[in-house]
Amino acid sequence: VHDVLDQRTNPTWPTTWFAPTITGRGAFTSTYEVMNHWGANHCVMTAGHVGHLFITLASILRIPVYMHNVSTDRVFRPSAWNAFGTEGLEGADFRACEAFGPLYGRV
Repeated sequence: VHDVLDQRTNPTWPTTWFAPTITGRGAFTSTYEVMNHWGANHCVMTAGHVGHLFITLASILRIPVYMHNVSTDRVFRPSAWNAFGTEGLEGADFRACEAFGPLYGRV
């Protein structure tokens, strides 16, 4: 099974098999829904419980983050983010990043 799936994309890219943490909310209702929302090869993973730190770094760099399952009590964003909504924090992340613009240059 690995070989068939690995050959569907560029096999020189690293392959990591994992089981996502299912929360029962949003994109994390099932493993299929996680993969359906991510799409092929679009994931950031690391060992350890450091996701909240990467989300904080992304907010500082003004890079919106979506589809994470880090509990809200572990996520820090600048207080200015509150002006963009306190419910639906992923949407607020995109609105804040759009309003403030990228920290380094423009695309």
